[in-house]
Amino acid sequence: MAEKNSTADRELIISRVLNAPIDLVWEVWTDPEHLKNWWGPEGFTNTIHLMDVKPGGEWTLTMHGPDGKDYKNKSVFTEVVKHRRIVFDHERPDFTATINFEPQGEKTAITWHMLFATREEFIAVVKAHKADEGLRQNVEKLNHYLQTQINIRKQLKTSTVARVSTYLNFPGNTEEAFNYYKTVFGGEFHGGGIQRFGDVPAPEGMPPLSEADKKLIIHVELTITGGHIIMATDAPESMGFKVAYGNNMHINLEPENREETKRLFDALSEGGTVTMALQDMFLGAYFAYFGSCTDKYGVNWMFNFTAK
Repeated sequence: MAEKNSTADRELIISRVLNAPIDLVWEVWTDPEHLKNWWGPEGFTNTIHLMDVKPGGEWTLTMHGPDGKDYKNKSVFTEVVKHRRIVFDHERPDFTATINFEPQGEKTAITWHMLFATREEFIAVVKAHKADEGLRQNVEKLNHYLQTQINIRKQLKTSTVARVSTYLNFPGNTEEAFNYYKTVFGGEFHGGGIQRFGDVPAPEGMPPLSEADKKLIIHVELTITGGHIIMATDAPESMGFKVAYGNNMHINLEPENREETKRLFDALSEGGTVTMALQDMFLGAYFAYFGSCTDKYGVNWMFNFTAK
């Protein structure tokens, strides 16, 4: 007779294939500016005080519950293998969380395992806080956030001809703003016209968007004076974004080839801040060589080479 697993009565485990490449999945797992927007069950928001993603590094955060209560959390990372595994020990309740990542083309399979110190602690947490349902909701929020990130970064370019545009983020009034700009500059929206979040097929297992969010703009383009192109997207707080003066505008460069894309990225990021390392990404509808930075003078740049 096979020996019974001695930990089966004090562990939670969930597996899911996420509709995003490993680079993006790893980024939203290890960057606190991303993680704070999707961590926890439905209705929770987060304040991350410290997140040092390396073996021995501490992670402290406060989860703000829909009931108005704050829940303080402290963990220590014990293993971090890029694109493969994250392990951390959580204090009170005491458990070890192991998240395994497996690249599957442009998708990523994850297995999320929680092992509690004792059977009694496991029962208490599941009964009092519905940890099993909370874990399921957390994975759904992660998948939803990943899809939102892919959609936000979309550029609906139809050729490889180099061009420069200005990319704008609005908290939810892109349509109002661009209809106004159209009356000022004339012309029509191009690049596929107005594209809404509701026009993008939702990945399997992703929680549905609200009716209000479905109507928001994922992409719109308008040519203004001198043939210059302005583009925009809605980046509302309901999807985990916070638009502020300084992060609401980028100069968007679309070079003719990868080599020129890298040359421009390296030159403009020197002495500045890389906000997204230049990398191959799957942006919803196509593959792109994409990155972003803020140069040493405080100007925001996006780089996007798309091979057609």
